Amino acid sequence: MSSDEIRALMSAARNDRLTWNTPLCDEHAARLVAACAPEPGARIADLGSGWGELLMRLVESAPGSTGDGVETDPEAVARGRALAGERGLAERVRFHEVPAAEWPGEDYDLAVSIGASHAWPGGTTEALAALRAAVRPGGRVLFGEGFWEREPDERALAGLGARPDDFGSLLELIRHAEAAGLRPLQVTVADQREWDLFESHANIGLGERWALAHPDHPLRDGVVAAVDERRTGYYGGYRGTLGLAYLVLGA
Repeated sequence: MSSDEIRALMSAARNDRLTWNTPLCDEHAARLVAACAPEPGARIADLGSGWGELLMRLVESAPGSTGDGVETDPEAVARGRALAGERGLAERVRFHEVPAAEWPGEDYDLAVSIGASHAWPGGTTEALAALRAAVRPGGRVLFGEGFWEREPDERALAGLGARPDDFGSLLELIRHAEAAGLRPLQVTVADQREWDLFESHANIGLGERWALAHPDHPLRDGVVAAVDERRTGYYGGYRGTLGLAYLVLGA
């Protein structure tokens, strides 16, 4: 039984029930787009874009704007290119299979990175510095990052495979942004319903649906075990402890 095969079966990029690979709903996303307020002709970059749903909505909101989606997962890149083609955005949204920390683009009007700070060796602080460097003076940054809603206990840390210092408080996250030369314009947090739907539709739900549809598959027991581990980690561990904040920042 191959753990790589199980991970491939549970790939987020293959999961058509996921609009976003993050706890987010359409109404919340619309508020983020409005707060970023890209102007007509804006240049936008999404570093760690996944399949670029938020990038495409930002581009759609601003006539003549263009977007660069920077992503290393080839399945996510393929899904993003297909979606851009379906929405008539193939000439305006381009995907680049390059590590976010190696992307050389600069002078963007808006730089986005949601849940991708691990792409930089220095994590949150280096990611914020890179985003600040990617935008022109007066530009905007949209940064999505985890934070501890309350002090994590051992079950929460085990469920995430995390250490206590992997995240700080929400205020500490805001202070990191300020230290990078960015001013918070809007701060919102994924609510519990967004988290529950994300976890239900992502690994847990995808794995359960696959196992039910393939009762005799040789990978079934491994998929069920992976689903149970994720379910235990979330509901018995980090639910209500790990938060996800979306910071709209001015440069």
